[in-house]
Amino acid sequence: MSTEPPLTTELLRRRAAAQGVELPSPPEPKGSYRPAVVHRGTVYTSGVGPMLRGQRLHSGYVGGDVTVEQAQEAAAVAAVNALTAACAAVGGVESIERLVKLTAFVRSAPGFTRQSAVIDRASSVLHELLGERGRHARSAVGVAELPFGICVEIELLAACRAVPDSAATSQRAR
Repeated sequence: MSTEPPLTTELLRRRAAAQGVELPSPPEPKGSYRPAVVHRGTVYTSGVGPMLRGQRLHSGYVGGDVTVEQAQEAAAVAAVNALTAACAAVGGVESIERLVKLTAFVRSAPGFTRQSAVIDRASSVLHELLGERGRHARSAVGVAELPFGICVEIELLAACRAVPDSAATSQRAR
């Protein structure tokens, strides 16, 4: 039995403010896809990059022109962006039961092997924001290239409660 308070939008905002984390609007797709899709009690996000106030954060190769610390900051921003996409798809954070899996891609310079260290910050920020519901399984994969030269891309898989009809309808209309 969990001793955590119920997760609400207000609690999420307070936790974000306490951590200095900006909660943006859900990301807009850059092509013919949806930022998140709900199927049978699971929300799947598309790959989300580190966009902050409309700007890409720390483009380049981690271990090359992007430091581990910069990539960690980018990973945290991308994780929050993915979380907002998941929340929007189900009508709010109240419908997120728990995160299940985070899959991360790190644009890596040759020989860079610290992908897990980069993505630890994404995992930490999700735990800080969601409490125990934010603990998840994870994969951190080094890749040669990512769209638009971003240094990290994150996907989330989350279990969700039944999606209210209004949330499902508004997602179909987008």
